[in-house]
Amino acid sequence: MIYSLKGKSPQIHSSVYLAPGSHVLGDIILEENVTVLFNAVIRAEAAQIRIGKGSNIQDNSTVHVDSGYPVNVGENCVVGHNVILHGCTVEDGCLIGMGATVMNGAVIGTGSIVAAGALVPEGKIIEPGVLVAGVPAKVVRKLSKEEIKGIGKGADAYKNIGRMYTEEGIFDK
Repeated sequence: MIYSLKGKSPQIHSSVYLAPGSHVLGDIILEENVTVLFNAVIRAEAAQIRIGKGSNIQDNSTVHVDSGYPVNVGENCVVGHNVILHGCTVEDGCLIGMGATVMNGAVIGTGSIVAAGALVPEGKIIEPGVLVAGVPAKVVRKLSKEEIKGIGKGADAYKNIGRMYTEEGIFDK
């Protein structure tokens, strides 16, 4: 579940929840209250991956890098089921919808939503506070303050799920 590679071991805060079946390999930093759910893979062979405080990586998602393309996920981000984050930056307070893909060098601006199934191509810069959708992803509209607050509520919900699983001990060996 946790693997070292090339002398680099994942740095995992004591409050992180790693679900059974998740895999974390290489030069990775998981900050406070990160939740990594079932069958998620976070693999850093060629550059660093950092997942910020309070963010979550949901079931079956893949976070991976290329040489020169680290992954940086900001604080309080929601990364939905079956997402691929590859060599990209996701700034604070974003939601990446189920099945979305964000490619090398792309940047998702603070408080933005990438719709389910969207493809953010290499090098695409998404401005803060917008909804993007489609293949390739394009800006659909600005988000309301309420929608942006909703992302934070989603991040809080997944922090609570990680805490609940830990407190219940239902996955202890």
